[in-house]
Amino acid sequence: MELLNRALNLVVPPASLMMMAFAWPTLYFISCCEWIYTTYFNRQTVENKVVVITGASSGIGEQIAYEYAKRGANLVLVARRDHRLRAISDNARRFGAPHVLTIAADVVKEDECRRFINETINCFGRVDHLVNTVTLGHTFYFEEATDSNLFPIIMDINFWGNVYPTYVALPYLRESNGRIVVNTSVENWLPLPRMSLYSAAKSALMNFYETLRFELKDEVGITVATHGWIGTEMRRGKFVMEEGAEMQWKEEREANVRGGPVEEFAKHIVSGACRGDPYVKYPSWYDVFFLYRVFAPKVLHWTFRFLLTDGGAARTTSFIGTGRPLLEPSSPQRIGSPLLEAASPRRFLGSPEGASKASNGRRMSTFSE
Repeated sequence: MELLNRALNLVVPPASLMMMAFAWPTLYFISCCEWIYTTYFNRQTVENKVVVITGASSGIGEQIAYEYAKRGANLVLVARRDHRLRAISDNARRFGAPHVLTIAADVVKEDECRRFINETINCFGRVDHLVNTVTLGHTFYFEEATDSNLFPIIMDINFWGNVYPTYVALPYLRESNGRIVVNTSVENWLPLPRMSLYSAAKSALMNFYETLRFELKDEVGITVATHGWIGTEMRRGKFVMEEGAEMQWKEEREANVRGGPVEEFAKHIVSGACRGDPYVKYPSWYDVFFLYRVFAPKVLHWTFRFLLTDGGAARTTSFIGTGRPLLEPSSPQRIGSPLLEAASPRRFLGSPEGASKASNGRRMSTFSE
């Protein structure tokens, strides 16, 4: 058996690549035909349907709400920041949403999820689309973290914050033959430094919905939206904890982050959900790295080490979530993509004070990617 496995290890990868090279033009042609058919001849309308959007107070969740509003859907906007939801509700009505219900709730608590789903049923009598956009990122190296109280918070929001709403809404989605839309990211299979817990949570989320897709068969559709680098609230200075406890320092939150427009990604998500697409990818060229990871992982590893190494230079990013002081360079330095400027330390979650307050009931506001 061992000899057979060794032979297959030598034969299967190159044979698979050759088969893919020959089959790709045909598969691409079939995909284009399917896209044309679902876009122009079999497009699902969401007019007057009921769409529940979690994490709707900012970022992708907010923009997805506007896209559904333009298509005439009734919206249920869920997030912690009630004051933000009220403003977004007014905008959604101007975009064309007939009715908008806003509910302040914590999606990492099952009873809170059950409450906003029940309120939706009491108000509209049905749920057609459930759109999960709640997410929380981080930018610290795992070995630098000095307080593990942050770990379950990140995992809860990124994983259970999507699973609990799905669990509660599934019976009603079955009745309407509805659809679940989940926002994940390319980090679920393409790990990047300083995002270990985030990547792990996204990977778990991806596998959860892929398994659920088989369990539900065609009774409830699932659209998994995968994005690369998207500039959202990290650029807008809102990447914070509620009541003042900061997830990131203000200087790093307001760094000049360059990413794809969130509005464009939101359009792709809603269009894909209306077509019934199983996957929405933005941008799609990221997929080429997946081939390297499967067939040539060492090439991918060497490439990323070359691109992301700092050459032993002194670290100039803030030690977010670690309780360590910020190194102060004499001039702005480039770390990864954004340009970060040094500044005086501020309070953040990883400090003993911030972590203890978070664990004692401080509510965390999430950002939608």
